[in-house]
Amino acid sequence: MAVRTVVMGDPQATNTVLFTWSGLTQTSSDTGSPVELYDHADASVQVGGTLGAGGTVVLEGSNDGVTYFTLNDTAAAPISKTAAGLSQIAEVCRFIRPRVSAGDGTTSFTVTLYGRRPR
Repeated sequence: MAVRTVVMGDPQATNTVLFTWSGLTQTSSDTGSPVELYDHADASVQVGGTLGAGGTVVLEGSNDGVTYFTLNDTAAAPISKTAAGLSQIAEVCRFIRPRVSAGDGTTSFTVTLYGRRPR
């Protein structure tokens, strides 16, 4: 299993943060390095890239940085993407990371997390 490094972007606003993980593949059952959102209560996740055969990526959260659980969208559905898409995250937790749970040798996800602080 490989842990992919996150890249912090410049969203051009002082109350927002942008994180991107690239090259998440099933061939090594990748996870993204966890990020801390601190006081960002609103967040969304976007999934894209090459899904491959049966490619699936889940978004996970943790408060202790050890035990991770699948996060849900605002309709209480698990954030488990088998196609490109965008979801708002319902839970507020300390750590968030993506994890590839299925795919083949062509699977290569890009996951972008965007957070906004309340004003």
